[in-house]
Amino acid sequence: MKPSILHVSQGNTLPQRFRTGVSLHSHTLHSKESLNFINHASQHSALLRTVLRHGEARYRKLHGKELDLKRGWWTPPLAPLDALRVESSQIESMGLGPLVSLSDHDDIEAGMSLQALDASRTVPISVEWTVPFGTTFFHIGVHNILPMHARMVMQCLEAFTAQPDPANLGTIFSDLHSHPATLIIFNHPLWDEKGIGAALHRETVLDFLRQHQEFIHAFELNGLRPWHENDLAIQLAAQWNKPVISGGDRHAVEPNAILNATNAGTFAEFVEEVREDRHSEVLVMQHYHEGHVSRIFHNMLDVFRTYDDHGRGWTEWGDRVFFTSETGEVRSLRQYWGENPPSAVAIFAGFMRLAGQLPGKGTLRAGAQVQRD
Repeated sequence: MKPSILHVSQGNTLPQRFRTGVSLHSHTLHSKESLNFINHASQHSALLRTVLRHGEARYRKLHGKELDLKRGWWTPPLAPLDALRVESSQIESMGLGPLVSLSDHDDIEAGMSLQALDASRTVPISVEWTVPFGTTFFHIGVHNILPMHARMVMQCLEAFTAQPDPANLGTIFSDLHSHPATLIIFNHPLWDEKGIGAALHRETVLDFLRQHQEFIHAFELNGLRPWHENDLAIQLAAQWNKPVISGGDRHAVEPNAILNATNAGTFAEFVEEVREDRHSEVLVMQHYHEGHVSRIFHNMLDVFRTYDDHGRGWTEWGDRVFFTSETGEVRSLRQYWGENPPSAVAIFAGFMRLAGQLPGKGTLRAGAQVQRD
């Protein structure tokens, strides 16, 4: 199956048959994001290594034990309605009608809250489900869960993530697949997020697909993963006769860098196009090609920004980082440190905020301006 992929750049035109842009897989303040990325990032930054060492020493002094980053998480800055506006604005700038599906990690509150508003009642209820499998885990995008069943479905998915029973996984997938308007996507299938090694990760992916491929409708091209990995995902999709589909994976304020284009007027029509026709038209936006490392850095700058109108009042970055103590108490980083964080941490945060204010940083890029035929 040959994928249809259009790399959008300044001056490109979209065929007239496209009347809708689709944004899949982006996150809101309801997502809990792992802090393990700090360890990986510190391997490439002397400044970040210094910050991490000082933070660990401060925690050890205060609590008499080592800092376990697995007990912590951070949250993206945008509330659901703000995230919807960021994604919709980019699509509308291309002269297309927007269909936006927000999929937080193991949480459906973004879609549930948006459906309570008249202006966003048709936004699908979706989730990025963490599926433990073998020695690793996968992320599965489940889009457009039936509203009347959404709470029950999420309880089932959460229960499996907490206590995985391989014997139940096929039944769960079959139940999700039984609703024709629900779309099931294998997100960034070749990202070894657990760090078990590329070869073992790929073999585990193949084992997963041998058992459950009939319930996977498409493989994701991820807007925050490098193209060589996405290219391997294209090859994997061809091997299993599946379409590839967009997944921007926005965590901050940069709009999704990979979208879908369609002539579908509703999300259910788009799902039918992918599931039944196995057809997917992918748009790779201009800002995807700005450089992977540079884009990750600029997204980090957005994480450290001050958001005076934050949906929950978490204006500073320290308000949006949380730890669970061994007694089960959840506190933000700011609550741990008060107004006097370790000097190295304060210097690092100040540097990130200053870098975010430098001229030329287009955090609210709307991608390339695309003309219609």
